[in-house]
Amino acid sequence: MTRRLSPAERLASAEKDLLLEDIADQSSWDRFLVEQAVFHYGTRHDQFSANDLRDVLPELAHGFLGAVIGSLSSAGIIERTGRVVPSTLDSTHGHRISVWRMSIKGLLIAEQRRARAEQQRPAA
Repeated sequence: MTRRLSPAERLASAEKDLLLEDIADQSSWDRFLVEQAVFHYGTRHDQFSANDLRDVLPELAHGFLGAVIGSLSSAGIIERTGRVVPSTLDSTHGHRISVWRMSIKGLLIAEQRRARAEQQRPAA
């Protein structure tokens, strides 16, 4: 039985593309894509909330958003800013949700990925 990779390990992985069967072993394809989207969004914005992410994700992904944010937070990749905003999701009736930012660990993973991508580009 193979060990499941943590979100940090998946994001820091040297492999650009995981095999579909590896992704299926680790989590559902949809959850994996949402995880990648949240990480990507976080690297390009100083702060974000689930409201921001719901605006850019397809509706199908919304069900994974809370679990992915929790997973990335538990892994130390994102962290709360201490701010909260009202949810824009009608079903929550304006419930307060956290505002997040990339942690130092998350930023280091993003920098390592960027550096690997640059090394793999063919010379012009």
